[in-house]
Amino acid sequence: MEGIILGYRRGRKTQNVNQVLIDFGITFKEAEKILGREVVWLSNKKQIKGKIIALHGKKGIVRAKFERNLPGQAKTTKVRLV
Repeated sequence: MEGIILGYRRGRKTQNVNQVLIDFGITFKEAEKILGREVVWLSNKKQIKGKIIALHGKKGIVRAKFERNLPGQAKTTKVRLV
């Protein structure tokens, strides 16, 4: 299953660049079932792994934490559920 990175998790004055919001295009109930699974962001040279840690809202968007910071080019790109 593939999802799209929407952006970093952020507050009013800060942003966490290793935590991102991901939209898989699924419902809230289906999103609850994928908590704890791993995701992978692929680039030409890099592969960064992360883990789905929480839900974000009631529309099926999830929050994932990656092992390293994601670059800015990762926004609006795809991640793959492992």
